[in-house]
Amino acid sequence: MKIEQIYTGCLAQGAYYITSNGEAAIIDPLRDVEPYLERAEKDNVKIKYIFETHFHADFVSGHVDLAKATGAKIVFGPNAKTEYDAHIATDGEEIKLGDGTFKVLHTPGHTMESTCFLWIDENGKNHSLFSGDTLFIGDVGRPDLAQKAASMTQEELASILYHSLRDKVMTLADDVIVYPAHGAGSSCGKNMSKETVSTIGEQKQLNYALRANMTESEFVKEVTDGLLPPPGYFGMNVMMNKSGYDNINDVMERGMQALTPEGFEAAANETGAVILDTRNAQVFSEGFIPNSINIGLDGQFAPWVGAMLPDVNQQLLLVTKIGQEEETVKRLARVGYDHVIGYLKDGFNSWKIAGNELDSVKRITADEFAERFKNEPIVIDVRKPGEFAAEHVDGAKSIPLDFINEDMAEFPKEKPFIIHCAGGYRSMIAASILKSRGYDNFIEVAGGYSAISKTDVPKTDYVCPTTVTKA
Repeated sequence: MKIEQIYTGCLAQGAYYITSNGEAAIIDPLRDVEPYLERAEKDNVKIKYIFETHFHADFVSGHVDLAKATGAKIVFGPNAKTEYDAHIATDGEEIKLGDGTFKVLHTPGHTMESTCFLWIDENGKNHSLFSGDTLFIGDVGRPDLAQKAASMTQEELASILYHSLRDKVMTLADDVIVYPAHGAGSSCGKNMSKETVSTIGEQKQLNYALRANMTESEFVKEVTDGLLPPPGYFGMNVMMNKSGYDNINDVMERGMQALTPEGFEAAANETGAVILDTRNAQVFSEGFIPNSINIGLDGQFAPWVGAMLPDVNQQLLLVTKIGQEEETVKRLARVGYDHVIGYLKDGFNSWKIAGNELDSVKRITADEFAERFKNEPIVIDVRKPGEFAAEHVDGAKSIPLDFINEDMAEFPKEKPFIIHCAGGYRSMIAASILKSRGYDNFIEVAGGYSAISKTDVPKTDYVCPTTVTKA
């Protein structure tokens, strides 16, 4: 028996590769399925099953393409309805794989089809739980994503999740290993640990949502408190996972069209495509194509693309570091952005050599910020509400990047202001969006609050956060 967690940091997502006696199963695969096929070929095993813990909202799963490539059966839990061939398992059903067995544990609450898969080894021992988005390390799945589809409130879904956890998960032995679908950084929970593996016993001790003697009403209140609205692209990803999607090879072929500066400009003018610049924040700040949106490939790229560009059908033109074109198209496809129509050949330097118009963002260091702070500037913090609540610059205004498109009017148009985030990644995204909307009266802080915190700029410690609700 072999269990391998294949973790993708950009998405904070864990897929799993399990083999036993010549057979293999993949749990929650990413859309680019070549790594699974290569592993199976190397191990000389046949991929027999593809288990899906639920219809994912934050990425497009590789289940459809992987099934076509291998003949493996796609398996969902109860309540799942697909537009392609799949086995909809029953609660408690046992599915053999080699010398072991998967037991289906229907655990609704995050979504109504959410299901955990319990691996029972060749000795008949409950070995590990592939918990999907039902149970994370330090957290549980948010219960608000399936409200519309389930015709329920988030409180009603949270109540269902409470019983799923206590009746199905917490009854397992303490030594059962927990393999979740996500870790810290995912929008599918709110308090996930950076750890990606744990045990039932550890979670009973450390996970706030699994406290002993926790009442249903306490659980509902704590799990639903402070939830930020989900990114706009989530619904589109769910539909793609339910109904199917274009083969990723076709998507890659469409996106890998090298365009000269002249062809790039013409494509932008003719299609209205968004110019997405994936270079790092410092390089971008020094020069970029006007109206470009910067979301660096070196950070949580795919989730921020989804949050800033909620329409997955939006056509995109790419500016990347030379050599990162294919990786960028692939990462976009993982979250359903299939409409890349080309990239700037030979990178941004070719645009400069052609003598085309350029733009830039003024950046200052934390020490320069400290000096400017003496003159009481307007400071805007684009971190998440919880980060701002924990500590922030005295007098700073909180406008989280998550809501920048809705809150654009909150940025002053006549007075100069300074923006920052935690380290400079998110504030450069904000800066590029502001620039594209005509703002030119601001400065961005390199290194963000992490650098500012080391200066003598006055700071405010914890303040009680205000619950944020957005339509």
